[in-house]
Amino acid sequence: MRNLFDIKDQVIVLTGGTGVLGSCMAEYLAEQGAKVVVLARNKEKGDALVNGIRAKGQEAMFLVTDVNDKAVLEKNAEDIVANYGRIDVLVNGAGGNMPGATIGPDKTLFDLNIDDFKKVVDLNLFGTIIPTMVFAKVMTQHKKGNIINISSEAALRPLTRVAGYGAAKAAVTNFTKYLAIELATKFGEDFRVNAFAPGFFISEQNRALLTNPDGSLTARGQSIIAHTPFGRFGEPEELLGTLHWLASDASKFVTGTLTVIDGGFDVFSI
Repeated sequence: MRNLFDIKDQVIVLTGGTGVLGSCMAEYLAEQGAKVVVLARNKEKGDALVNGIRAKGQEAMFLVTDVNDKAVLEKNAEDIVANYGRIDVLVNGAGGNMPGATIGPDKTLFDLNIDDFKKVVDLNLFGTIIPTMVFAKVMTQHKKGNIINISSEAALRPLTRVAGYGAAKAAVTNFTKYLAIELATKFGEDFRVNAFAPGFFISEQNRALLTNPDGSLTARGQSIIAHTPFGRFGEPEELLGTLHWLASDASKFVTGTLTVIDGGFDVFSI
């Protein structure tokens, strides 16, 4: 019987691929036999990641990008097609936050830095939309495509502090559902778009917010764990099963969905 989870030789493009979560995804996809294209801003980190993957005899390439610059992304697409001939899957993993787009306990709505708020929306929302426009166009030329967006727990529940990030990720979730309809109805059933929403995972960006220098939890970290039935933060590897499922034919009739990976945080109530 055919292995529905086989992703060998698929050309998978991953934006934001040098972060803690993105690196884990890139390494895993390559281990499964995919041809992984890592796109990110930091060349040093990108080269190190791809060289590590290649050292294990696996296929990968790195390209410097800017997910808000369509011209740069179009050049990335040309380079990918020149090297691999096509793009099968796009994982929109680029994202992030800025202090000015948050509202801390000692601040109010009126302290928001609107410029920072706009930058957070640009990175998370337009940093998903613009790469999709560029790489999905390549997919339509081959009459098949699969897009996986990275949303967030903050898209589901209005978490305190992360005003800009939550609004942007909520928009990513809405765009995922819209795009699923748009591509399937206009380009056929071989186009699907899904997303998954990680709960709380320790990354370089949120480490200082959730943990103290000695490794103990901050007050916010404690609050999150208290509202997580599993009683811990997620591990990057715990995103990989959902990623693999969505990238493979095992989810061939699945589109417009959001899979939550959060140890039960979203369903917790008291």
